[in-house]
Amino acid sequence: MTDLEEIPFVRKVFTVVERIPYGKVTTYGAIARCLGSPRSARGVGFALHSLIHGHDLPAHRVINRNGFLSGGWHFGHPDVMKAMLEDEHVSVSDEYIVDLTRYFWDPADDPALDHLTTPHY
Repeated sequence: MTDLEEIPFVRKVFTVVERIPYGKVTTYGAIARCLGSPRSARGVGFALHSLIHGHDLPAHRVINRNGFLSGGWHFGHPDVMKAMLEDEHVSVSDEYIVDLTRYFWDPADDPALDHLTTPHY
């Protein structure tokens, strides 16, 4: 991980990403909404971009709101991200698009993440 992990928002993003089930994907915006910050999809992307290679978070399961593998270059090329998803039986089109109606996981539906939107005093 990186020093950015010490930032509470980044830590929360990583907590959500850890919970994305095998064979499912979620979006930057869905993570931001789950964290109570619906306009922070780019912040989610920034947090994930801060990951160093060799991390153990399934960041390849985070895609954009249209199903596009927009983070693919973080892995060297979108083909790498596509292969990682296909290894989990997630179909990815030749245009690097995932069918969100079939593979989408909404972190807001995971009760184990409810504490992330609760203010900590």
